Amino acid sequence: MVSPRSSHPSRPALRTRRLLLATAGIVLVASLASCSSSSSGSSRSAGASASTTTTAPKPTESTPPTTTAAGGFDPNPSNVYAATAPGNLSEAVAGVPTRVYVPNSMSGTVSVIDPATFSVIDTFKTGPTPQHVVPSYDLKTLWVNNNGGSLTEIDPKTAKPVKTFPVSDPYNMYFTPDGSSAIIVAEKRQELDFRDPHTLALQKSVKVDCKGVNHLDYSADGSYFIASCEFGGAIIKFDVATSKVVGKLDLSKPGSMPQDVRLASDGSVFFVADMASGGVYLIDGPSFKETGFVQTGVGAHGLYPSRDGKSFFVINRGSPMASGAPRGPGSISVMDVATRSITANWPISGGGSPDMGNLSADGKQLWLGGRFDNEVYCVDTTDGKLLARIPVGKGPHGLTIWPQPGRFSLGHTGNMR
Repeated sequence: MVSPRSSHPSRPALRTRRLLLATAGIVLVASLASCSSSSSGSSRSAGASASTTTTAPKPTESTPPTTTAAGGFDPNPSNVYAATAPGNLSEAVAGVPTRVYVPNSMSGTVSVIDPATFSVIDTFKTGPTPQHVVPSYDLKTLWVNNNGGSLTEIDPKTAKPVKTFPVSDPYNMYFTPDGSSAIIVAEKRQELDFRDPHTLALQKSVKVDCKGVNHLDYSADGSYFIASCEFGGAIIKFDVATSKVVGKLDLSKPGSMPQDVRLASDGSVFFVADMASGGVYLIDGPSFKETGFVQTGVGAHGLYPSRDGKSFFVINRGSPMASGAPRGPGSISVMDVATRSITANWPISGGGSPDMGNLSADGKQLWLGGRFDNEVYCVDTTDGKLLARIPVGKGPHGLTIWPQPGRFSLGHTGNMR
């Protein structure tokens, strides 16, 4: 059965950053890597010991992206996430065991969870303040972004750390559409540092007039991206070819704190989750104008497309601000991409503070860190049922579950295309 909820811990006195993706034919993933409930209807205990190694099925050969003159790639006109459907696992992840990697920001550690047993099977030290675990563009490496000044390399085949590299202010990490550069999002320094994706050697730095720059996503053709400015209540538009900011847009709601940014599956608009406004802005990319707002829940924070691209899961953290702000109910809103309407809203059963994460390879489970509750949640994506609550370290933030389907990673916790 699901492990009992531990007593509610006190909130961090100091927030470390302003507080702080097969199908039914692949039975192996569904039976081993799924965090679904057992045949009796109850989930296994979060404290169960690991007795098996869950390994990704033999992947299908992926097709590399077709580059365009803009340095991006040719998208599927109806679903830019078509390559992330269940079963589309790259050869690059052959033999990789399915694991959940949880960066515990306030503990300086990463917890490794076996999703087959809902148990923590390893915990290892990283640099100070790990914020996100990011799959590399070529899918062969996982990078822990230690905001205190380093990146820790993880070999996903062994689920073990390899080496830690000194890198200044790596709050988040993305990649250019052609994979030639890693982009270190230096939130405090308001910079985008372009580095070699393997050696991390600095290529160039770009200053941005964007307070709290932290999340971004690309247009369908990869020619530009939109990034959020959490502490400036604004977003910016960045041209990839020229490496220049070509627009800045102040969001309409007073006190806005934009967080995650994701392109809609049909490529028509960008979704921008806003923690203070409790919803999602709709942004037209070409004109760079705000075209609407969808109310979701308190502390709207993370955005994850379903494996069929028809819906988005909006993660409402439940606390919009730093420590001391009123606590609201953590929840998950399901937004229909075509209609921009909310079709379901799932509170975390028993309460919680869901933050960043991602979907399992088959898309049946959503794994999220409980930012203020030192735990991880596994949620059924068909009905929002909480399947497991797993204790981890302090301040779990941008976890990823790996491997995921897709041709390449654009960064964050697995922005796959």
